[in-house]
Amino acid sequence: MTAPGTPPRGPDIMWSPWRMAYISAEHDHGFEGPSCVFCALPARDDDARTYILYRGVRAFVIMNLYPYNNGHLMMVPYAHVDSLGALDEATLTEMMTLAQRAQAVVSEAMRPQGFNIGINQGRAAGAGIADHVHMHLVPRWVGDTNFMPVLGDVRVMPQHLDETYQLLRPGFAS
Repeated sequence: MTAPGTPPRGPDIMWSPWRMAYISAEHDHGFEGPSCVFCALPARDDDARTYILYRGVRAFVIMNLYPYNNGHLMMVPYAHVDSLGALDEATLTEMMTLAQRAQAVVSEAMRPQGFNIGINQGRAAGAGIADHVHMHLVPRWVGDTNFMPVLGDVRVMPQHLDETYQLLRPGFAS
């Protein structure tokens, strides 16, 4: 409530200039445009810059550039397919093995109290990149969901992606 005679106040602003890189970048979301990000990033052959933590034979582990929590990883097949049903058994097995390894690495390095692990298949299910199936692993801590997502659709990330990469990369090196 404002005092009488006080000019009206505009909306509160939370600055997040890092989002501009995402907003202004070209994305492949099933529309016309550039190639798939999950196909393009491994081809760059610069794992530290692309946040690829591990390359398997049929799939790789990559950090999410727009995470729900620090340590949010994805297991992604090299095959550009849009559903689990389109993957062969060997790829499915490797993705689950990588999810198991990723969970062990994150547990050791970050000590979360739980995990959300899953696949959003199709745009209606919330897949941001619906044409290339991938699995999410999100570490969770009691109290990590605070008032920010509820009131302002904002996530507070206490650690920069570069720091998280340096923390997790050694666990995938062996």
